[in-house]
Amino acid sequence: VQLQASGGGLVQAGGSLTLSCAAPQRTFSNNAVGWFRRAPGKEREFVATISWRGESTLYADSVKGRFAISRDSAKNTVYLQMNSLKPEDTAVYYCASAYSSYGGTSEGGYRHWGQGTQVTVSS
Repeated sequence: VQLQASGGGLVQAGGSLTLSCAAPQRTFSNNAVGWFRRAPGKEREFVATISWRGESTLYADSVKGRFAISRDSAKNTVYLQMNSLKPEDTAVYYCASAYSSYGGTSEGGYRHWGQGTQVTVSS
């Protein structure tokens, strides 16, 4: 059931990072996967989600046009490509597998969570 998020780090504003989320096949099979983040002093918030077959994606308004979520079912891995990063993107990023093929934006729709990876964007 363990989800492993990786790829975080320190980057300057305007830079890019790609996060990865790997899990056993049974964790991702037939389930959407989402990314959430928690900034210092704030509640965790939705970032992006991708459906089981990858045909549907959804983004928070704050990242739309800058972030792209994708999945490689052969590798049981979901990616979050983050471009044009801003200091306000600084947060711990979590991936999670949903209860169903379409995850939605609510944390309640996700049952298994990874440990998080830190993303820090300097100005």
